[in-house]
Amino acid sequence: MSDAPELSKIEHLKAVSRQLRGTIAEELLSPETPFSEGMEQLLKNHGTYQQEDRDGRGTGEAKAYGMMVRSRVPGGKVTTEQFLSELDLCDRFGNGTLRITTRQGFQLHGVLKGNLRETIREINLIKLTTLAACGDVNRNVMCCPVPINSNSIRRDNQVLADRIAEHLRPRTNAYFDLWLRDEQTGQEENVADFQPVEEPVYGANYLPRKFKIGISLPEDNCVDVLTYDLGFVAIHNGSKIDGYNVYVGGGQGITPANKKTLATVAKRMAFCSPEEAVEVAGAVVKAFRDTGNRSDRKLARLKYVIANQGLDFFRSKVEEHLGRKLAEARDVEITGVDDHMGWHEQGDGNLFLGVNIENGRIKDDGSLRIKSGLRAILGKYGMNTRLTALQGVILCDIKPQDRADISRMLADHGMAAAEDLTLIRRYSIACPALPTCHLSITESERVMPRVIDDLEVELRRLDLIGERISVHMTGCPNGCARPYTPDIGLVGKSRGKYTVYLGGNAEGTRLAFLFRDQVPLEEIAQSVSPLLSYFKAERQESESFGDFCHRKGLADLQVRSGSN
Repeated sequence: MSDAPELSKIEHLKAVSRQLRGTIAEELLSPETPFSEGMEQLLKNHGTYQQEDRDGRGTGEAKAYGMMVRSRVPGGKVTTEQFLSELDLCDRFGNGTLRITTRQGFQLHGVLKGNLRETIREINLIKLTTLAACGDVNRNVMCCPVPINSNSIRRDNQVLADRIAEHLRPRTNAYFDLWLRDEQTGQEENVADFQPVEEPVYGANYLPRKFKIGISLPEDNCVDVLTYDLGFVAIHNGSKIDGYNVYVGGGQGITPANKKTLATVAKRMAFCSPEEAVEVAGAVVKAFRDTGNRSDRKLARLKYVIANQGLDFFRSKVEEHLGRKLAEARDVEITGVDDHMGWHEQGDGNLFLGVNIENGRIKDDGSLRIKSGLRAILGKYGMNTRLTALQGVILCDIKPQDRADISRMLADHGMAAAEDLTLIRRYSIACPALPTCHLSITESERVMPRVIDDLEVELRRLDLIGERISVHMTGCPNGCARPYTPDIGLVGKSRGKYTVYLGGNAEGTRLAFLFRDQVPLEEIAQSVSPLLSYFKAERQESESFGDFCHRKGLADLQVRSGSN
């Protein structure tokens, strides 16, 4: 008998899926019936999740199912046509809102099963894709989206994001067969007639779990590069990239009931030249493919390979795939972060404008008409856009003479200028949580504005309103909004109650620690207020709130807050 552990149910499913086809084609023929459990899993690799509107529970009505459809956008680069088309799709097929994700992508919510194929086709017609936006593959490749045309370093990083995304794109033709074949041209084939293609990176069964990549700068870690499975931090002299420090093993999701699970920041593994970066990315993914846990999905991320086997072990596996040794990492640390909001010089005579979109939700709600405002500006000026990791949007290529009109258009639609927003609001993000996420324990996106309102009251009272304090909130411990690294992390624990984490930072360079558990929503600001007073009284020069909490430590903060 073999001593090898039994594969998980999803591993067996992938093995017989005919390269991620399964019975998706057959199930699409019954638009009123939800997808089966197995096909729900395979569909993630095609960029879509089946969800239920949980607001309807307990009403006596049948469950209301809908699909979340995610577009993969390397580096967050989006044309006017693409942005406007996504806005149209949210009205035609979604719930009327478009969401900017915490990983520089777009999400549509509430797409009915009967409209799923047309929605995915439309996304591909505008030259975006949902392929590998989710699932057991590499997902979106993130990098700083700033369009400073005079800065070759940022441009080179954006080019690298595109190259890595293309190199790690799944090669299965299931996506084309299921979603993109034109039924009207006579070219339609029976998707059950399966001929496998080579998957040079993923092999027969793809990855043990999802995989995430980020590219960053030491002075501006605006994409939280250390929270991903693989990170490249550019080492440069101000005008040219010498190479990249390679980080591996970051990850945010935990399962509180499983003590073997943990949140991590990535470890610095090696250095590579710009010419090697794509090859190194492929080797890291292959090494994870070969060493990841395929029996227990809760322990299947790369961070557990490194936690259990060690960084040296994993580096050796990467080097086996490269066929050579990797260079030692450079002694360069991450030191800064910028949200890129407000007006900035673009370096070519034009301007760019960072627009804060609270929690990424593009919608019209009373006097705040974000969707109408962006549609009007993009329709009139036709500029390219970029999506940020803090769920904002950057409007690019703006002529200086158009600045006043664009500012007026934003104000007319109720959208505040960056300088009129507090930094705590600008550096806050939240996951969607209820009502669409089946994992969510409690609210996140819908209550985050209230939490920030309450914290702003305390900051104003203490004359600290100008402080940059990052706050990330999730409705469950899976960590979609990266809650384990900011100054303040809020994680849903039970209905209406949260675990409060402190001591991280906006730069994303360390984990926060658990400060208080089971804090009611309405008491979050109150629980932090004594520490803000303590911070004001005893902070060191230029010390951030997270750095202060880290320096003081849990025991000291508990005494000061009266929570010990």
